[in-house]
Amino acid sequence: MSVPASLIPRATPRLWLTVSLAAALLCAAASPVRAQEADADGSKDHPVFSRMPGFYINSYEDQEFSEFEFSLEPARKVAGHYWNIQYVLNEGARKPGPLQIGRNYTNLIRQRGGALLLEDLDPSGGTTIARLPVKGAGTLWLEVHVSNGGDIYTLHIIQESAMTQDVTFTADSLASAIRSTGSVAIRDILFDTGKATIQPASAASLAMIADALKADADLAIEIQGHTDNVGAAAANLTLSRERAAAVKAALVKAGIDDSRLTTTGFGDTQPVADNSTDEGRARNRRVELVRK
Repeated sequence: MSVPASLIPRATPRLWLTVSLAAALLCAAASPVRAQEADADGSKDHPVFSRMPGFYINSYEDQEFSEFEFSLEPARKVAGHYWNIQYVLNEGARKPGPLQIGRNYTNLIRQRGGALLLEDLDPSGGTTIARLPVKGAGTLWLEVHVSNGGDIYTLHIIQESAMTQDVTFTADSLASAIRSTGSVAIRDILFDTGKATIQPASAASLAMIADALKADADLAIEIQGHTDNVGAAAANLTLSRERAAAVKAALVKAGIDDSRLTTTGFGDTQPVADNSTDEGRARNRRVELVRK
């Protein structure tokens, strides 16, 4: 007996939905998922600044001490701990505009009491610069350079600081340098802040100066003290003279005849570097040994 077609149950829509969903999942599994680019070997974000979302580090440089010229008018060279970090947008990631990238960094600095020095950004790219005074650690300088409409941006960062002097004179080379050039600046004789008290870390330098004078018995020197321009000029002059006298006393104690040593101080009147920077002030704080 035949069954009327009207009585045969029809396939439910749920069955077709299940089949379609399964097919879609198979297709998705067959299509490779694009992985994000890996950061350059040995690279990492700066300790203060994170990266914009969707970017990877393409190149990275971290130098304990270097100098960078910031694109200001007039140009400003700053020395200290230097980072150069270039970021590139991952393929398919949401692309921010140059202004959005630049202000994400400079707004962060301004919120913490820093200053915006330059903002020259348009839809194609450009540069923005800011700086942030850091209590007890100099000034943090930042230049953000954006290119390719926001596909690439580079951070140039300087944590302003003085260079560590790793190379020193030997006793023989010090005596030779004083005789040949007439004077030598010594910056690793350290004093307590605002005082003429010589710090223990200066012992090696003082011993080397004493050895140089002992090796060349005919060499007589004037010990000159110099300061930076922090504080009153009169106080700096007095301090420089007292520091020169303290160095002389240490050399006499080390066995150098008093008659071979004279002292004077110039305070902040003979700078050799820019007193507006930490590095410059550190270079200006010095003892000079001048042949008599």
